[in-house]
Amino acid sequence: MSAVGSGHSPTVLRTPDEHFAGLPGFGWEPSYAQVPAPDGGTLRMAYLDLAPAGADAGSAAETVVLLHGEPTWSFLYRSMVPPLLAAGLRVVAPDMVGFGRSDKPVDVAAHTYARHLEWMRALLVDHLDLRGVTLVGQDWGGLLGLRLAVEQPGLAARVVASNTGLPTGDVPMPELWWRFRHAVQTAPRLEVGWLVAAGCARGLDDQARAGYDAPFPDEDFKAGPRAMPGLVPTSPDDPEAPANRAAWAALGEWRRPFLVAFGDSDPITGGMAPILRRHVPGAAGLEHPTLERAGHFVQEDAGPALAEQVVRLVRTTPR
Repeated sequence: MSAVGSGHSPTVLRTPDEHFAGLPGFGWEPSYAQVPAPDGGTLRMAYLDLAPAGADAGSAAETVVLLHGEPTWSFLYRSMVPPLLAAGLRVVAPDMVGFGRSDKPVDVAAHTYARHLEWMRALLVDHLDLRGVTLVGQDWGGLLGLRLAVEQPGLAARVVASNTGLPTGDVPMPELWWRFRHAVQTAPRLEVGWLVAAGCARGLDDQARAGYDAPFPDEDFKAGPRAMPGLVPTSPDDPEAPANRAAWAALGEWRRPFLVAFGDSDPITGGMAPILRRHVPGAAGLEHPTLERAGHFVQEDAGPALAEQVVRLVRTTPR
């Protein structure tokens, strides 16, 4: 266990580097940025910033930002990074605060939708100064990414929404999702690798499960995964419901390319695919794939196929 700060009761933990050694297919070195903490200090946020062969990160013509969700981290995108780099694209893949190599506040209450949105904005906009990117979001990567796309002018030239949505609390969540939330919030021991495996249509081997467990040496590190289901707006008076409604309305005017690339086996978010295709003007005229034998964690089941769709979108919709 590694504590950030001093005293016997740390408010933030940092997973020791050795927990990430030898992960299968994930040998890239992370970069780090400092983002504002609730107590006025800072938190260390980790991210991959990878350039295609023969280029540096700042000179790549196009940048793809890969946003993960609950309870994963950038490890989720390991099968997508090589084909994206091979296509000449710069790849930026952050770890949300509380996940992966990023710092982990130990108090569940330290995690709010607004804070996660601000942490991601601070990284992508303030620290990296990204403009005109292709923003790929799955699960919470969409809840954050769709908000950022419409609230940060110039950040996103294109969006790829995969197994995600933008809940406003005005439509009931599926019963299966409520069971998932209850399990995450009440389990004496939260088995992160098992949760990811349960969301895969093609299964998950032991090495990959270990990769998802790696950021969390013990239960003290898991406040982020514990918190996120409770932050999804489920009632009209949720604190983030008005902002999500405004973002949903803005998406109704979004005319930049918007690709909907969902798996065919996600019982929680699957119903959002046709809604997004109808609602977003930028989705018109694009061929929206349905990825076969792909569950909620489509990157695990069909990562190379999703990467191919991202490359095709970039190449056929020049900025």
